[in-house]
Amino acid sequence: MFSSKEARLLHDKLLEVSLLEKVYVTTTKSFGCCCGVEWSGKGWSYEIVSGNDNLTVLGREIIATGNLQLVTKEKLVFSLGELVEFRFYGDGQPTRIVQGIQLICDSWFYSIEWMSPSISEKGDGIFTSRDSIARVTDYDLERVRL
Repeated sequence: MFSSKEARLLHDKLLEVSLLEKVYVTTTKSFGCCCGVEWSGKGWSYEIVSGNDNLTVLGREIIATGNLQLVTKEKLVFSLGELVEFRFYGDGQPTRIVQGIQLICDSWFYSIEWMSPSISEKGDGIFTSRDSIARVTDYDLERVRL
């Protein structure tokens, strides 16, 4: 479990760029703005808005500029790696970890697991962690008080 300060340090050490940072995308030879980050099987995936395109790239495909772009008035409520309680948790435990953050239509969305990976009751299907990720707003989450 991480405090907000520890989650921020984790974010600073692990990510190639910051949210809302102007970046250079080496694969398309264009500049863009980082509007999201999420853990994937290949490592951190970054959502980059470049012109009219949205690109999903890995950290090795971008170069940070150090310049932050003010593209939204909304502030982040939760940080990457922070423990939160999901309001609509169903039968499981309510505690979740913020695994990704995206800026969509000027609003922040947080990626959490809405259910644990599992095998179907009949045993004929496997639900992976990718199937169980939900993007929710800060309204759907509550801060965990330690």
